[in-house]
Amino acid sequence: MWADESVFYHIYPMGFCGAPLQNNFTLAPQNRLSKISSWFEHILELGCNALYLGPVFESTAHGYDTKDYFQIDRRLGENDDFKQLVAKAHEQGIKIVLDGVFNHVGRNFWAFEDVCKYKQSSAYCDWFFLNFGQDNGYHDGFCYEGWDGCDDIIKLNLKNPDVKQYLKSAVSMWIKEFNIDGLRLDTAHYLDRGFLRELHTMSKSLKPDFWLMGEIVFGNYKRLMNEEMLDSVTNYELYKAMHSGCNDRNLYETAHTLNRQFKIGEGVYEHCNMYSFLDNHDVSRIASVLNNQALLKPLYGLLFTLPGIPSIYYGSEWGIEGRRETGDSEVRQCLELQSENDLSRHISWWAKFRKKSKILAYGDYQELEVRSELLVFSRNFADKSLIFAVNISSFEQEVEVGGQQFKIPPFMISILKS
Repeated sequence: MWADESVFYHIYPMGFCGAPLQNNFTLAPQNRLSKISSWFEHILELGCNALYLGPVFESTAHGYDTKDYFQIDRRLGENDDFKQLVAKAHEQGIKIVLDGVFNHVGRNFWAFEDVCKYKQSSAYCDWFFLNFGQDNGYHDGFCYEGWDGCDDIIKLNLKNPDVKQYLKSAVSMWIKEFNIDGLRLDTAHYLDRGFLRELHTMSKSLKPDFWLMGEIVFGNYKRLMNEEMLDSVTNYELYKAMHSGCNDRNLYETAHTLNRQFKIGEGVYEHCNMYSFLDNHDVSRIASVLNNQALLKPLYGLLFTLPGIPSIYYGSEWGIEGRRETGDSEVRQCLELQSENDLSRHISWWAKFRKKSKILAYGDYQELEVRSELLVFSRNFADKSLIFAVNISSFEQEVEVGGQQFKIPPFMISILKS
């Protein structure tokens, strides 16, 4: 599939475009989406050929509290503005993947507003998980199941046939009218399995190469990543192992995770191409996570050479910092284009190398040697191999591979065989 040979660029549109934090639903739409297309040249030069956009549909605040799945958020523009954005992206060879937020909606969602107005008489009570025997903090006269303690988000009943049909009709519209190429499914681990199967069948019937990727933070990824549901999932396990192994100068931890996931003949996710990242809109930026920013180069080298579909979160290619624990806005910044720097050039080189390599897109993984601050591994596909060595120490290290001696510079990833 096209995604397997892609390098993603990830943008959170509300923050990136400088949209107001709250939607009052009265102001005229303002086309802020054009800012995204103005970055296409940079995205391509960086080596990316796919763009994952966070929520773009009408919502109350952050985008994950949807009001209307059929309208682009007025803070970002109108439906026609988004159609033009996708068309421009496709003209330049960039695929577009959207955030599908189907586990929950916002309090301004039309069906929930109907429940608030008519209570038990509403035809949409079974769209949610309600309890009319209690009240809530908004004094609606009933309480409801939210998401992760957030009262401004109401969980949808994805076993209800009407809810499923409504959401599938929205996705059908996104494919037919906007011509999007895939979806990243928010909180996929909470989604009803039957709904995922139906979504898979419907979307693939409209666009056979439509890509479905799910956000999974924990558990067995194969519960959802299979021929009936999702093509790929977020690899949070590897995300943690990569930066933790670097910070602790303990690549044994990283190697353990890689062997558990991908070791030939034993890995639980062998031959699975999961979505790999060093940061995103939900976690601190990698430059703020690392104890030593000299580790950025070897870590990004690993991102592009290990199994998985690599993704760059906007701005992190320049080493921008931001800590999630101090607020969402700290990692969802409004940014302007910056000049290339040493890190962005490093990322661009590896991204372009990854994008043109069948071995890195489809090859298996084999550990050759591991030390606390050195990892040597090969990627193998169709009788061809690439061998890499990553050194996270502050001094040069020597390694022998195939009877040859190699010197690996400090804080660097090197190609030993190509």
